[in-house]
Amino acid sequence: MGKGCRTVNLEAGMPTADLAVRRLTYEIASTRGMGFDGLKIIHGYGSSGKGGRIRVEARGYLARQLSLKKIKAFVPGEEFSIFDEGARKILAACPDLRKDNDLDRSNNGVTFILL
Repeated sequence: MGKGCRTVNLEAGMPTADLAVRRLTYEIASTRGMGFDGLKIIHGYGSSGKGGRIRVEARGYLARQLSLKKIKAFVPGEEFSIFDEGARKILAACPDLRKDNDLDRSNNGVTFILL
């Protein structure tokens, strides 16, 4: 049994989208190495309201990682609900997320990853 889920803020320091995705790569490996089952990333939704570049790039990267079977699942914050099958998988592996403020809040500035 793993340690649950940890949270990482990819927006910290206002990086470029490229640097944020590189950090995401590192954080996935690091989180897995620490024995956690899941990772919540904070990437923001874009101050322009058009869906920030970090969000778009991070989710594109996660989709590629999923297709390569390097992660088990990911769920955008706006879909992170007890009614979403992917979210239920993440919640089963990371029960601590049942108390997360973003559960059922439709927050498109976060994404949840099942490692």
